[in-house]
Amino acid sequence: MPEVCRFYGIVIKIFYSDHPPPHFHAEYGEHEALVTIAEADVFAGSLPKRAMNMIKEWAELHREELNQDWELARQSQPLNRIDPLL
Repeated sequence: MPEVCRFYGIVIKIFYSDHPPPHFHAEYGEHEALVTIAEADVFAGSLPKRAMNMIKEWAELHREELNQDWELARQSQPLNRIDPLL
């Protein structure tokens, strides 16, 4: 399972062999979005504003770890868990 974090009902995943740009998948209920690691911008899908604000805050705090997991995924290596937003 490519899940790297879960907080406030939001699930963050990074898929193996995914396409550029470096990004993660954020799921919240029936909503899903692809979010860039570099800017925490949605480039596909959509999320409620409140969930997106929390995701942006979390991504800014963990950008380095997200980039590391992206590189691990590209090499088909196990991903590291990332601390949730508290």
